[in-house]
Amino acid sequence: MAKSKSIYSCTECGGKTLKWQGQCPYCQLWNTLVETAAEKNSSRFAHANEVSKVQNLEKVKVGEEPRYSTGIIEFDRVLGGGLVDGGVILLGGDPGIGKSTLLLQALSYLSDSRLVLYVSGEESASQIALRAKRLSLVTKNVHLLTEIQLEKVQEILAKNKPDVAVIDSIQTIYSDSLQSAPGSVAQVRECAAQLTRMAKATGTCIILVGHVTKEGTLAGPRVLEHMVDTVLYFEGDTQSSFRLIRAFKNRFGAINELGVFAMTEKGLREVSNPSAIFLSHHEEEVPGSCVMVTQEGTRPLLVEIQALVDKSHALSPKRLSVGLEQNRLAMLLAVLHRHVGIPCFDQDVFVNAVGGVKITEPGADLAVLLAIVSSLKNKPLPKKTIIFGEVGLAGEVRPVQRGQERLKEAAKLGFTQAIIPKANKPKYPVPGIDVILVERLKDAVTNIY
Repeated sequence: MAKSKSIYSCTECGGKTLKWQGQCPYCQLWNTLVETAAEKNSSRFAHANEVSKVQNLEKVKVGEEPRYSTGIIEFDRVLGGGLVDGGVILLGGDPGIGKSTLLLQALSYLSDSRLVLYVSGEESASQIALRAKRLSLVTKNVHLLTEIQLEKVQEILAKNKPDVAVIDSIQTIYSDSLQSAPGSVAQVRECAAQLTRMAKATGTCIILVGHVTKEGTLAGPRVLEHMVDTVLYFEGDTQSSFRLIRAFKNRFGAINELGVFAMTEKGLREVSNPSAIFLSHHEEEVPGSCVMVTQEGTRPLLVEIQALVDKSHALSPKRLSVGLEQNRLAMLLAVLHRHVGIPCFDQDVFVNAVGGVKITEPGADLAVLLAIVSSLKNKPLPKKTIIFGEVGLAGEVRPVQRGQERLKEAAKLGFTQAIIPKANKPKYPVPGIDVILVERLKDAVTNIY
């Protein structure tokens, strides 16, 4: 009797069974059994003494990981300086956002000095060649493979030994050792694990392209993000020409880095001054508009915050924020009422971060509140003023990190006044910018109005 090629593992307790069941026999949870590849018969401990040994951490020799550029400055920034031998990168994004275009541009540059391979499971060779021609890319040294079977892909990788390989996409690759369909949790996990193991063994840098769900998270098991070294997300509205790449995990560099691109007829191009795309250019100052400096990794970024406060005609006033955390907006409105005496309980409040950027840091609190006050009083904020600072529940204005760099970025773009937390007082004066220090939210509102 032939042995089964696969087993079923519980995603919660790790229990294994040869047949699928609706309920795990170990933890009694329902619908947690997924198909996985069965382990080989050979003992996993057979050669343990030959390959493993205990080492003293202090005596382990360390060295700087050599990197090589992709030829795209913004991409290198997000990667932490470039690609690393044996690194595994997971790039996710919405359909049509530009993932394949970006990687094809990078491979075109890398092919001059390194052996590169593009593995496509979604497009035919003629479609990829047509895109390369449209982008005017030099692809004479770019090797192409259209294949979705994992074992055949591994065979080509082992034979050609490329320095960089792109798998587009991991959801289309399947292994013969599993009977489930391509894109299933078991297939994605097994294929990613096999490719990651191969990258570490051969030194090939592998870039996996991943699909995203309608919620914006990477499709497949969460363990996929734990397997790889770097996780990047491609963001942006398909109706807009601007694209953002964020690093959410990077074992070889800083996280939360941001790369900004513009989609053109010739592909993706770096944006040299990203702050400009997040600022509106009003002929005259308008109420409800405020400019803040947020920190994306090592990059200070100027973003315009717009607020609209209007009389509510419903029993429950609306609270809507785009690009900012909505729950935090409700909290800030409560602080504004309690500590400054400005009520908004009968007003609809709408807040927007211009340009489609998402601000996750609390350093936007002060800018959001002053924009709301500006719209409520119908009075514009002073011209060429930037604002940043976190607001606490006691009404205090708390400091943010890297305040000096934020001020320098604002001065570089022509801003002449800054309202910032007192604890962020610059050690050295920033030429061209007047700094107003505030300790409490009430002080900031009083300084302006």
